[in-house]
Amino acid sequence: MPLAPDPTRAEPRLSAALPALFALALALAIGTMSIFLFSIVQEAAKAELGLTDNQLGFIQGVGAAAPLAVLAVPIGRLVDSSNRMRLLLLLVLGWTIGLVLTAFADSVTGLFIARMFVAVGGFCSVTAAISIAADMCPPTQRGSAMLVLTLGKWGGSAGAFALGGWLFGMLGTMVLPAWIGPVAPWRGVHLAVAAIGVIVCLPLLFVREPARRETVAGADAPFSVAMRELWDRRAFILPLFAGQLSVAMIDTAAGIWAAPVLSRSYGLQPDQFAQWMGLVVFAAGVIGSILGGLVADWGHRLPRRGGILIGAIAATTLSVPMSLFPLAPDVPSFALMLGLFLFCGTAAGLIVGVTITVLLPNELRGFCIGLFVALAGVLGFGVAPPLITLVSGLLGGESHLGTALAIVGVVITAIASLAFPLAMRHAPRDSTSLAT
Repeated sequence: MPLAPDPTRAEPRLSAALPALFALALALAIGTMSIFLFSIVQEAAKAELGLTDNQLGFIQGVGAAAPLAVLAVPIGRLVDSSNRMRLLLLLVLGWTIGLVLTAFADSVTGLFIARMFVAVGGFCSVTAAISIAADMCPPTQRGSAMLVLTLGKWGGSAGAFALGGWLFGMLGTMVLPAWIGPVAPWRGVHLAVAAIGVIVCLPLLFVREPARRETVAGADAPFSVAMRELWDRRAFILPLFAGQLSVAMIDTAAGIWAAPVLSRSYGLQPDQFAQWMGLVVFAAGVIGSILGGLVADWGHRLPRRGGILIGAIAATTLSVPMSLFPLAPDVPSFALMLGLFLFCGTAAGLIVGVTITVLLPNELRGFCIGLFVALAGVLGFGVAPPLITLVSGLLGGESHLGTALAIVGVVITAIASLAFPLAMRHAPRDSTSLAT
């Protein structure tokens, strides 16, 4: 039996779509886990392959940014014009291939290629999932739908720490059969998650493509028409992008460098911080998702123009002082500040996702999210990780990684807190209106 509600219904219901939404959330969990899994075990890969921080930044930064810059927008257009469920399955295949290639990589080039597959599959799957979910429920319930997807994403982030760290420790002590031979724990972690992911994503085969709603130009509108519609809304789109891209940049940098900071500044190994770190990440994601979804739906019901963004403004303002978590005096303080920081980023990101689904026409959603993913890939991965290592180098070397992460974090989150009020000021009243 299909997991999606009947697309011929005049008004879809969230309750009927929950099984399909959970299937999408599980897929996003594995995709997100695939993205951040290498960050958890990168110190072991660094030691085995003789890598530097600059090379790690290149692998995880440019390795993600390059393919996203080229493919994210075209994939976004495909989301707006093709069967989204089939596309999502191809993206799942992409990150699975990337995980396997990571496990067998023996050079910078090999890791670079592997991370490209993971980046395209993991990030672009979000574009498809949001578009699918938006058509499974009415606009007033999309905050709740995005909540389910965001819970999946943060479950994946937490799983990267909890499951990845646990597998790393277990494989480090496990005696494998002779016919398998020696396998470095960080490599075994990627193979295990690839196998788990295939099983977890099987329910996607039963999710039906929902009917498209709230279209203006039509799903098959030429690229030039979509660009013109998006440009007509530039007063709203540009500051919205500036705010969310800033959040994406520092969240990505934190996701990549938090584990090395714990190892270098606090003397912890992955199996020592995996469980509590996973709990912190998951709790922050769950609470941020719940409050973000509720606040998004509440803000959308307000008579005030752009009220849906009130929560994003509050979250990014709070995230400015929390960006100092790498300088925390002890591990408990580090965990608390990081948790609040991730909570703010989660809430803001979910609210922006809901904003796109309710204030932009259907045929622009995938394109807009795809464009954001491309820019987020370039800035979040291509700029943020190398920027951290650059600042660290200017401060005196790799031992100053935590200080560099804190400095960049404060500056970037401050930009986000200033951009969202501007987007709110110029927000359209609904998906068919233009920004003021």
